[in-house]
Amino acid sequence: MFAFFKKLLGLPDSVSPAEAQALVKSGDAVLLDVRSAGERKAAHISGSLHIPLDELGAKASSLPKNKTIICQCASGMRSASASKQLAAAGYKTLNLSGGIGAWQGAGLPVK
Repeated sequence: MFAFFKKLLGLPDSVSPAEAQALVKSGDAVLLDVRSAGERKAAHISGSLHIPLDELGAKASSLPKNKTIICQCASGMRSASASKQLAAAGYKTLNLSGGIGAWQGAGLPVK
């Protein structure tokens, strides 16, 4: 039933931190950090790509089309917007549920 409401509201599919880490390790996905440069400097997920949300439209073409793009921000709100934007441009996307806060809460490493 929740999936129906997600589709109705236009919400992107999401993954847990553990699922995201597994997809990245398998080579099937890349993480995209859409936070500001200052937020990223404070802490970021190793190996993630960085395009701030306000620059995504101009720089999306630099992202791989052959992999799932897992969008990530601080809490999951901006990354949901990024995921929808990229999906509309033809990318396969997922949203990291809970953002980097959930990633850290799951005990996964950040730099």
